[in-house]
Amino acid sequence: MKRTALAIVGLLALASMAALAQRPASPVVEVYKSATCGCCANWVKHLEAAGFTAHVTELSDDALAEFKTKRQIPRPAQSCHTAIVDGYVLEGHVPAADLQRLLKERPKVAGVAVPGMPIGSPGMEVQGMKPQPFDVVTFDAKGTTAVFASHR
Repeated sequence: MKRTALAIVGLLALASMAALAQRPASPVVEVYKSATCGCCANWVKHLEAAGFTAHVTELSDDALAEFKTKRQIPRPAQSCHTAIVDGYVLEGHVPAADLQRLLKERPKVAGVAVPGMPIGSPGMEVQGMKPQPFDVVTFDAKGTTAVFASHR
């Protein structure tokens, strides 16, 4: 009886481990940023707290600007850092919840951006300063943008 119970417990444990191994992991977020930007590091911490894995590559300002041009990020949508995840480009302080929505809905866009560096966006929290409202916008290769999410 004890051996049967132990065998059942063992089989259940193996089945649980197999199910966990088959669960898809969150895609890795490849982040490209300036070595001197602290808010970008704070944004990475925000993503990691939401369960994402981030790999960070530091680039010179010129190399980062060239990277943004190659990725066809419209100038008005640009910010301080760029990331690539699962075929999408992320520009600036995109909230993790919006990234999760992007990966779930999979719209036919090149990426999403939070233009500029609005106070209160993830990584741009400033103690004693009121958060600014901001939009997350989609963009395509032609430079067309549209509001994806609003944060007020």
